[in-house]
Amino acid sequence: MDEFTDYIASLDGSVRDAVERVRARALELVPDAEEGVSYGMAALRYRGSPLVSARATAKHIGLYPFSPPAIEALEALETDLTGFSTSKGTIRFTSDRPLPDDVLDRLILFRRDEIDAMHRR
Repeated sequence: MDEFTDYIASLDGSVRDAVERVRARALELVPDAEEGVSYGMAALRYRGSPLVSARATAKHIGLYPFSPPAIEALEALETDLTGFSTSKGTIRFTSDRPLPDDVLDRLILFRRDEIDAMHRR
């Protein structure tokens, strides 16, 4: 099933492009990720665990790494998320102001490594 692809196809214009960028980058960095559903959202899953999702709202796009420690790790670097709204499980951005590539990459790779570590235990 292609839940994330189908969700992206339902979006319009620059919002669709911004969410697709997240999906495409995650698949480039974690080619074994598969489309699925996590916490009721279309998402990419890796080794049976949620890797990342992005959902559009009226005012922003929420990026969900399904890992508060992933967001905390970026916040600890202070400059990475300057100007972006965050909460325990979300980073908010817009199609006009997307997350920088290096921030998106670090978040995805952190979550991948976190899932790999869970499987080594």
